[in-house]
Amino acid sequence: MSFVRWGLIPSWAKDSSVAAKMINARSETASMKPAFRDALKCRRCLIPADAFYEWQRIGETKQPYCFEVNEGELFAFAGIWDHWKNAGGNAVESCLILTTTPNAVTAAVHDRMPVILDLDSYDLWLDPGMKDVGSVSELLKPCNAKIMRSYPVSTRVNQVRTDDAECSAPVALVQTQNQLLF
Repeated sequence: MSFVRWGLIPSWAKDSSVAAKMINARSETASMKPAFRDALKCRRCLIPADAFYEWQRIGETKQPYCFEVNEGELFAFAGIWDHWKNAGGNAVESCLILTTTPNAVTAAVHDRMPVILDLDSYDLWLDPGMKDVGSVSELLKPCNAKIMRSYPVSTRVNQVRTDDAECSAPVALVQTQNQLLF
């Protein structure tokens, strides 16, 4: 286990600014993209989480939703990583999360979801000897909707500097008169 920077910087990148655009990648096309192809083949990782957030546009606002697996149990996203050196020779290891089509729980809020790997798939996903991209790509499917739940949360989660339990606490949605007219 190690800490890496979120936002993939491919080993061949000229500078680290590309990381802001590479926080996730479509699993369906990752094997064809130069930035992800080699990492998918031999630099796969697990990114632990106990929830993730997606936002649903409601009129002029965006409502955040929290998504959990097995009522808040720890799970792992399918990730890939790379090793990059800056001009000063300092090494930076970075990663991104692979995404897939949504399951029934996430489809109501967003058109994509992160790949959540089954516990039984962790060993194969991490196996450095497994270079068959076709075999590992079969693992990149939507999580079983029956083990997931979602609920609206406070817009406090939108503020990067806010990191407390209240961010993931369920809130009641309030419909405004404008929303009722549409």
